[in-house]
Amino acid sequence: MMQGRFRINPFPHLDFFYLWLIIPFILAILALMHFGFVFNSGTAAFGIILLLILYYKELRQNKDILMIIAAFVFSIVGDWFLSNKQGDTGRFVSGIVFFFFAHVGYLWFALLNGKVQWRFFFILFAGYLLFFFVKLYPSIDHPILIWAALGYLVISCFSLAAAAGIRANPLTKWAYIFGIFLILFSDTIIAYKEFVGFEELNFLILPTYYIAHITIVFSLMKRWLLTYMGTSEITE
Repeated sequence: MMQGRFRINPFPHLDFFYLWLIIPFILAILALMHFGFVFNSGTAAFGIILLLILYYKELRQNKDILMIIAAFVFSIVGDWFLSNKQGDTGRFVSGIVFFFFAHVGYLWFALLNGKVQWRFFFILFAGYLLFFFVKLYPSIDHPILIWAALGYLVISCFSLAAAAGIRANPLTKWAYIFGIFLILFSDTIIAYKEFVGFEELNFLILPTYYIAHITIVFSLMKRWLLTYMGTSEITE
């Protein structure tokens, strides 16, 4: 289960606690206005900074938080490769690999706080496997890309199914699930764009990706606040 004790409050005015989320929203808007890679990575970077502020005193006792921080770091690196691929297959594959490791972080976090919902996993995986072989596979002509896309599909399904098995306060849990779902949704659109050439939904790729980071950070802010106030986090 999600656990940890936090005796020091770095935010004295808890009434305004969630207003900190205005910052990543502003960064996301600037990124969507094409202000450059610094802003593209802003939501993940903000998440790293805020989580370090909230949990820095007891990170050793909260390895699950380190997994999310690592996931955000891998996401920033993966985003750089995809943003600068310029038709280079190697950079595209590198981007997929780093996002794969980001999902490992999300998966590990979930497993430290619950377990995989296997029925949900098999249903989700079956649907995405069908999507892969019907829509993606016929359009991929590079064997490395085939294995990279297939591996990414598997880890993505695992991370969402594990998120569904988290034991936590309902709002904390469902905010985290929604964040992972948005990442999977964004990645699905990217796959359509890169492999099939379907671009009608491209406008959703970045907004859902940025909101995913913000939602995951909100989930962990809620967890921290419940623990700080001495409220039992698991009410299910």
